[in-house]
Amino acid sequence: MAIAYFALHMATATRYGYFRDALYYLACADHLALGYVDLPPLFPFIAWIARHTLGTSLPALIFWPALAGAARIILAAAFARELGAKRFGVALAAALAATPAVWWVIDHQFAMNALEPLFWTGCAYVLLRMIHTQNPKLWLPFGVIAGLGLENKYSIAIFAFALLFGLLLTQHRKLLFTPWLFAGGAVALLIFLPNLIWNFRHHWPFLELMHNIRVTGKDIAYPPGAYTVQQILMMNPFSFPFWFGGLLFYLFSRAGKNYRAFGWAFLITFAFFLASHGKDYYSAPAYPILLAAGAIAAELLLSRSGQRQGSEQEPKWRAVLEPVCFVWLAAGVTLVLPLVLPVLPLEAFVRYQSHSLLHGKPTERSFVGTPLPQYYADELPWQEQVAAVARVYHSLKPEEQAKVAIFCDNYGQAAAIDFFGRCLCERSLRLLLRNAAGPSLSWLEGQSANALAARQELALTATLRSRWCASPPSSSSCAQLFLHRRAQLSTVESSDFTCQEKAAGLSSHPD
Repeated sequence: MAIAYFALHMATATRYGYFRDALYYLACADHLALGYVDLPPLFPFIAWIARHTLGTSLPALIFWPALAGAARIILAAAFARELGAKRFGVALAAALAATPAVWWVIDHQFAMNALEPLFWTGCAYVLLRMIHTQNPKLWLPFGVIAGLGLENKYSIAIFAFALLFGLLLTQHRKLLFTPWLFAGGAVALLIFLPNLIWNFRHHWPFLELMHNIRVTGKDIAYPPGAYTVQQILMMNPFSFPFWFGGLLFYLFSRAGKNYRAFGWAFLITFAFFLASHGKDYYSAPAYPILLAAGAIAAELLLSRSGQRQGSEQEPKWRAVLEPVCFVWLAAGVTLVLPLVLPVLPLEAFVRYQSHSLLHGKPTERSFVGTPLPQYYADELPWQEQVAAVARVYHSLKPEEQAKVAIFCDNYGQAAAIDFFGRCLCERSLRLLLRNAAGPSLSWLEGQSANALAARQELALTATLRSRWCASPPSSSSCAQLFLHRRAQLSTVESSDFTCQEKAAGLSSHPD
């Protein structure tokens, strides 16, 4: 199952283009640091490894998240086995882990989200082993996994605390009252400490970024009912009976009594992202433990149903129903796959999506009403846009080129210039980009004077993206800079840019 999953991703790796976030992470990899405005340092380091090993072609980049997806399938099957599943339950858990629509999308993007299920499920697996062995020393590997998870994405903190609180509500709470818990916490803190110090020294830029996203209303906040429907669509409606059954297994079944903590952990995680208006996929890494439980619940249900039919009828009963489970899941994957994997030409995809009821709603307001979902719209057409910038740049006189600054509307546009500009200009566009939007605040204090004095700007907007700064500037300084640049843009002679180049500039894909 894991091999087939990996192979499908690799077979379709070159169908569309580079995902916006992938370009951004590659840009971050050129500026390795202990932290960034919008993410911890682990994935930029992985991007650096990717660049210097397999390279940056589309198949080379898709290789990493596809491999993580295959590992997630194996981990879900291992979790089911640890729960007590037999051969059918383990195989069903693997199949269930390959069913959700959200993971087909995420595992086709070179981004940190593909690693989240590994860290979340890894923590849960260690806790499951701890419940079985009653060995509190396992808090140490729990801390290692949690610490690395924090260096990948901060949201694992929600799930880790949910696991601890869920354990507190069960008969295994004694595992919390041991020095080894604090030792594991110390290990996690030690791993996370460099990024924590970085955030402190730069005045908590990630918190300000989250605040700004909420204030601007960039993300769509769905009510509880719609959010729950999004979860069902995200996980593929065909898998709903299994993961919901897994939740019931944890919370109410006699066989799941030892594992109540995982049911509580999921509910707490789900409630947090619902209350905080998080995007639907934020809770996706919490589902492997439900899918594994759903597999063992199905196995137990079929076994008991067969027993009620009589001991002689049980093999025949199971021989009929067990394949039905896999056929059901295969049908679900077949219907949803054209929506989440680039197997169709774009025109055919739009037609298929218009007739399908299995696709979710947009999570950002800028993508409401667009024919393509964000995960495809953000893959097109970066090369053409950067080529338009290069044409404008080459149309300038040498003395004008020397003082050009490139201002972009969002991080994807800036990262695209940084990536594709390497081969479009003898004097790399990416060097110009760093002068205008480098990862250091120094450009605001020093280099901005030259940028603001320039007569030519390869820009269509006057938007400053703080995520390219090591520390976000204050609101007042941003406002002054906006006004200064906006006023200057209004004085640029129209002959400096053609209308066609303006229309083809870097504003067609707002963040």
